[in-house]
Amino acid sequence: MKVIQVELPEKLAQELEAFVKEGWFRDEAEAIRFALTHFLNRYRLQLAEHFQREDIAWALRWKDEKEKAIMGES
Repeated sequence: MKVIQVELPEKLAQELEAFVKEGWFRDEAEAIRFALTHFLNRYRLQLAEHFQREDIAWALRWKDEKEKAIMGES
């Protein structure tokens, strides 16, 4: 398993600690794994689409810049 350190705002850390104290999770790491897994499962397609659109936009800007440079050189 990979270890990742994360900084949380105090309020979020307190809420996380409360879930653990109330017995919802064994420890904070389990709660964070659960939240991240749920987030990724729910938003995987939207995130992939978002990053693909960003990549396409970047490629189109690059193409336009190259075309303008070629036209300017002629």
